[in-house]
Amino acid sequence: MRKFLGFTIGGLQQKIFNIFLITMVLVTAAFIAVITYQTNELSSLVAESNANQKASIQTISDSTMDQVLTGSMYSSGQIQANYVNSMFKTLASGVEMLQMCTDMFMNNTEELILYPIDEPPRENTGEVVLQLLAAPGVDLNSKENLTKSGLLGNLEEIMISLVKTTDLASTFVGVPEGFFLMADDKPASRYDENGNLMQIDARERWWYQGAVEAGGVYFSDIETDFFTGRKEIVCAAPVYVDGELVAVVGADLFIDELALMISTSYSDSSFICVINQDGHTILAPEKQDIFTVYSADRAPDLRKTASEIGPFVRAALDDGDNGVRTVTVDGREYYMAGFRMPAVGWILVVVLDKAVATMPSDMMNASLQSISNRAMTNYAAGRVRSQRTMVVLLVVVFLLGTAGAVFVANRVVKPLEMMTRKIADMKGGNFDFHMEKQFRTKDEVQVLAESFADMSKRTKGYIKEITDITAEKERIGAELNVATQIQADMLPSLFPAFPDKKEFDLFASMKPAKEVGGDFYDFFFTDPTHLAMVIADVSGKGVPAALFMVIAKTLLKNRTQLGGDPVEIMANVNRQLCEGNEAGMFVTVWLGIMDVETGEVVSVNAGHEHPAIRHANGEFVLDTYPHSPVMGVMETAKFTERRFKLDIGDTLFVYTDGVVEANSPKGELYGDKRLLDVLNRNPDADPREVLSNVREGVHEFMAEADQFDDITMLCVKYKGKAPTIENS
Repeated sequence: MRKFLGFTIGGLQQKIFNIFLITMVLVTAAFIAVITYQTNELSSLVAESNANQKASIQTISDSTMDQVLTGSMYSSGQIQANYVNSMFKTLASGVEMLQMCTDMFMNNTEELILYPIDEPPRENTGEVVLQLLAAPGVDLNSKENLTKSGLLGNLEEIMISLVKTTDLASTFVGVPEGFFLMADDKPASRYDENGNLMQIDARERWWYQGAVEAGGVYFSDIETDFFTGRKEIVCAAPVYVDGELVAVVGADLFIDELALMISTSYSDSSFICVINQDGHTILAPEKQDIFTVYSADRAPDLRKTASEIGPFVRAALDDGDNGVRTVTVDGREYYMAGFRMPAVGWILVVVLDKAVATMPSDMMNASLQSISNRAMTNYAAGRVRSQRTMVVLLVVVFLLGTAGAVFVANRVVKPLEMMTRKIADMKGGNFDFHMEKQFRTKDEVQVLAESFADMSKRTKGYIKEITDITAEKERIGAELNVATQIQADMLPSLFPAFPDKKEFDLFASMKPAKEVGGDFYDFFFTDPTHLAMVIADVSGKGVPAALFMVIAKTLLKNRTQLGGDPVEIMANVNRQLCEGNEAGMFVTVWLGIMDVETGEVVSVNAGHEHPAIRHANGEFVLDTYPHSPVMGVMETAKFTERRFKLDIGDTLFVYTDGVVEANSPKGELYGDKRLLDVLNRNPDADPREVLSNVREGVHEFMAEADQFDDITMLCVKYKGKAPTIENS
């Protein structure tokens, strides 16, 4: 390549110039050849093009309008349905919580304190209170009714809290004995105009009968509240103990806001309505005449309607979301979309009049036709002027293009040459690329240079970031190794643990699923003859579970060493764990204290796995019995002790759920049956062998699957008190 007057001959500059020059020559020749033919054909083409354009624009505008309307309609309907569904979901969640608590209390009545419930206050104080109401002829002062109402009084805090913290109007519990408890802030409404307390039989109320008939969670249609006369929806659920109905719990939700939203949704072209699971319209604006609201006994099932509404309602109730459809009613087309509300199984329907909705598109098409006619007239007059102007412009463009080719070639190539040299200098660890004045061309060359400069800066930043991340990862790894060692050191690991104690043989192990875990075990003497054994499983995994594990282990050991029976110990430690437990963590615990001289064991099982016991010459079996509550959840939790005796040769095996919930590669659980099978392969094995056999069985079952939970086991074999050797 060589330079001539600053122009690089044989280089990129010449190539760019040549491309411009050849292009201009070809364009000029082609334009001159075609312009005559185009002029003759243009008139007929314009007319044809105008007609095609009109049809195309009309099709596109109709399609666009349809997409915009249906998209907006769908999005708006989905938002409204989600809003309404959230109201019903809150109602269902409150009832399910109340059902769960009632079931728990009524299945553990021996652990509850009787709380007397008062009659409703005669004035509304604005405070939510728990009230007791009864059917005519029911003696609330009978021993049986006083006992049951006192037991249900344990629900006071829960029922009041649900009303205070949610949109629920009230919560209530009705019983077969003919009385019921109710929590709301309108107790004065329980009195008639003469100031007498109303007598109400909850067993005759539709919510009570509906829940019993359904056998589970039941949603009513829209009903009128007995006390206030306001429109409401009630959710109720039965509670059974040993197959016998003991109560029906429920809550109601006033729907004034929902009814207002439905009634005000009506306009000339659109509205929304609500249809229940039976195909009955239960909420709709009064001004429309497509979906009419009738009483429940007269309401038609819209699914069976012969018009197109029938298939639409069936599809919406069955599929939950069948998109926007065109439905014809009495010869008029409507856009309709149904959105299922899973909490109640109802649907919210959005309706839009298609004729009104497409009116803007029709107006636009008419305006387009008028514009097209004027354009044809103006085209005929301007065609001649355009031909003359084209010839002049063609000459000017050719001259300017030639000059522009020289200018562009020079402007583009020089910055690129300089950029090439700078990039070639970026070798080894040198990633510096800085913007120069020559690169600021305000075009793609400048963008390219800025990209290289930014890439240079980010590359250096990435190198530093990777270096910092690597160092931080190594630091965290080192800290986790230390945490793993600290946790391992907290658990007894020297065996035999008590070489001077011949009454028993004991072995334990813990394998965390992560670097640190939430399982732990412990064993220690509270006095010369009583051995305390603990195995526990903290909720969650990793560092948070390990921290909670340290607290729980320390509290259990310290309190156990102070003495007392396991029930007292567990109650005391539970209260301490509940204090400040904002994270909501909990721990399952099995605590047993064994008299090593007699083999008698007193234990408490706080939500933990059932221990396996093998009596001499027998097989391992699970010692199943009702659990006590887990620790760390309720300060007032009650714990129940379990007593059993280990005779000489008997073996006790306790473990965490990481054993029975181990997963195979197919997703199967290890389970109790496999555990008992592996224990009974060698039932007379010593504790160390027992744990080894179980560990091998679990690992064989898991194969290549990952360990998802900590695996912790403790086994003790009772040998009895050594005989005393007397001097002869």
